[in-house]
Amino acid sequence: MEINGLPLHALVVHAAVVFGPLSALAGVAYAVPRWRDRVRWPLVVAVTIAVGAIWVAYLSGEDLEEANQYGGELAALLETHEDRAGMLRLLMSGYAGVALLAAWQHARTGPVRGLLTGLVVVLAVLTAIWTVLTGDAGAQIAWYGTNG
Repeated sequence: MEINGLPLHALVVHAAVVFGPLSALAGVAYAVPRWRDRVRWPLVVAVTIAVGAIWVAYLSGEDLEEANQYGGELAALLETHEDRAGMLRLLMSGYAGVALLAAWQHARTGPVRGLLTGLVVVLAVLTAIWTVLTGDAGAQIAWYGTNG
């Protein structure tokens, strides 16, 4: 799919690389008890946008790959990017589910709250790392053959 001549993937990845790490920062901030009330709704919004953007990027990337034939070194770069993107969509989906559950169960106390908060932080950090790795692999494809 294209918008004004640009592949959808090239447009939506920008939302993914902004809102993925932004939602991760909100997830880490959510773990700070005195910030929890203020960060809950920004976390919900950021994680919802991020998971949507990452899934659209993943699906549009599949379409883009089918439309283009990559060979040689580009094929290896594409395979790395695809592998990381597959893992990222699973991590982001799990992170979004846990973050939304934590926000919904916000008033709980005790071990459930501690477990949810811990999962939010761990998945937030993993999501941020994987977003950077996936974005870097995609940028290597986009900038292949240029000096800069």
